[in-house]
Amino acid sequence: MIGKEVRRAAFEFLKTLIVAFLLAHFIMVSVAQAFQVEQFSMEPNLLPHDRVLVNKFIYRFRPPRQGEIVVLHPPTYMSRNYIKRVVAVASQTVQIRAGRVYVNGQPLSEPYLHVATNGDYGPEVVPQSDIFVLGDNRGNSEDSRAFGFVPTSNIVGEAIVIYWPPQRFHIFL
Repeated sequence: MIGKEVRRAAFEFLKTLIVAFLLAHFIMVSVAQAFQVEQFSMEPNLLPHDRVLVNKFIYRFRPPRQGEIVVLHPPTYMSRNYIKRVVAVASQTVQIRAGRVYVNGQPLSEPYLHVATNGDYGPEVVPQSDIFVLGDNRGNSEDSRAFGFVPTSNIVGEAIVIYWPPQRFHIFL
């Protein structure tokens, strides 16, 4: 009698484990995924070893918006994940001049920056279905200035929260 109960309990446990695994896999593939920041390109807002949770389904419902932080595959390194800030979206004109970023001829308000943007760029119009991204650490960032516009199909998702380390917990609004 005990043997049957043990087998039944083991079978129920195994079923629960399989369902939990499949649910976790579905969430990681479709809904959200954790990423670790590897480089210094988003300092001071994201630091190396910060862990962020990325919303992977948001862009199925709407396009990316200016100012959002996204994880993406750059066109030149499709196997790598980069984390950058969306500076301009489709049909906008982007230009970098004298340490300032201009979108549609207007200086971009960037309170998250601690240093000016170096170099000049553009003006260039962002093609349909593309975005223009920059790192927040503009002096140490490989971004659209180097690899060009990013197709929205290369976006993995939007960073929504720094969850680790706990003292750096921050929700991106």
